[in-house]
Formats: sequence, structure tokens, C-alpha cells
Amino acid sequence: MYSVGDYIVHPGQGVCLVGEISSEPSECYLLLPIGQRHPMRISFPIASEDRLRPVLSDAEAQAVIEAFPTLELDPFTAKSNALEEEHFRNEIRQGTCLDAVRIVKTFRARIAQVRANNKKPPVAYERILKHATERSLTELSVALDTTVDDVRDRFAAEDQDGSGTC
Repeated sequence: MYSVGDYIVHPGQGVCLVGEISSEPSECYLLLPIGQRHPMRISFPIASEDRLRPVLSDAEAQAVIEAFPTLELDPFTAKSNALEEEHFRNEIRQGTCLDAVRIVKTFRARIAQVRANNKKPPVAYERILKHATERSLTELSVALDTTVDDVRDRFAAEDQDGSGTC
């Protein structure tokens, strides 16, 4: 069970702060999403807390950043952009922060490849990249107790070959 003040990752909303624990009318966490324009309070049943996960530790977050240059791209492809988008949205929602960072690297490479052929990348690629970037940078900034911009700078410093930052 999580405590008031803990940071957790909600599958749909991303990183949230446990604001309070309510027992009326049923036991639930009152979660406050972090880093959103129009945050709202989310009531999440304690009975379903297995769908939540804790935010990375400081050491785990640093390991994710250090692993970025050597991460393999995700090879998943589908017959349509809509199917690809659905697959990657589910992976972002249910996966780890490392999965989100891998998706960022994958879609940066895919977008660069499409642009290298003088074509415009699919809008779905841009949406997936934006969603994965926001999710991973928010979690890493909370884990490292720093700003999103500082996390971007850490990725840039770690990425020696210039393949792009998170």
C-alpha cells in the first residue's frame, strides 16, 4: 500500500502524487497528476493498486539515462499506423520508464528516416513520440528530484554519438 506523499505511476495519467487516502465510500487513493496543464484529482481504488507502480529510484533513473545510447530500437511494425499507435500507447501505459525511453529513441529514428527520404512523417509517429517523451521525462525528473530540462541535458551529455536525446 502506498502512503500520502508517495509518487506513483498511474497507467493513464503518468506520474501522480498520492494526495490522500480516503475510506468513504470505498477505500481509494486521491491522486494528483504531475506536470500536466490542467491537473485534476483522480480517485483510484486501492483494490486495483496492482495497476500502479512506484516511480523509479534515483539510481534506477540514472541507469536509464546511461543506457540510452546503447538501447535497441523497438522492431514492432504493423500494417497500419493506427495499429502501431495502439500497440505503442499500450506499451507506454503498461510498461516501465525504460520502455518509454526506448519508444522515444525508436520514433526519433523512424521520423528521421522518413524525413531523410524527403517525406513528412505520419502524425501518429509525432503523437507517440510526444506521449513517450512526456511520460519518461516526467518520471525521470521526479525520480532525480530535478527539472525536465535538466533531465534533457543529462540525456544530451550521455548521448555521445549524437543520435538524439530523449
